[in-house]
Amino acid sequence: MKKKVLLHTCCAPCTTQVHVNLVCAGYAAAGFFYNPNIFPEKEYYERKSAMERYCSIVELPMIYIENDLDHKSGNCNFCYKMRLEKTAHFAKSRGFDCFTTTLLISPYQKHDLIKSIGNDIAKVVGIDFLYLDFRPDYYKGRDLARMYNLYRQKHCGCSVSIKTKGGKNESPA
Repeated sequence: MKKKVLLHTCCAPCTTQVHVNLVCAGYAAAGFFYNPNIFPEKEYYERKSAMERYCSIVELPMIYIENDLDHKSGNCNFCYKMRLEKTAHFAKSRGFDCFTTTLLISPYQKHDLIKSIGNDIAKVVGIDFLYLDFRPDYYKGRDLARMYNLYRQKHCGCSVSIKTKGGKNESPA
């Protein structure tokens, strides 16, 4: 029997290759779109729409959790923790075996911090955090996003990233 993994999804481009990798590794994946950090509101809906489109193409089950679009985090630690906690609790309450996140495909995210927070939350909630380093497949994911003609954002999503990067990511998804 396949292990059920709840996949926190930040955006459709990052989800593409992570989903492929999980399925190829024998997991039954479902997505979890919870991102109250995404700013401004228009950006949130662009990403959500792209996710809906991608999920309909590949038939990935997706859970959408509506959130306070005015929420703005002050740092990555807070943002990772907020999203992974919600994912872990939902996964535990719905009988998933583990949880993970598409954030782990980005070479621009803080992997050690994500791994540490994920493992800490897993201990508290009582569900496994599946840490896999998807970064080697980052460019495959970008290629899939182009192939599916998915919206590719220019920043991580939060108001801080817009200010610090001028709305531009070092490498758009």
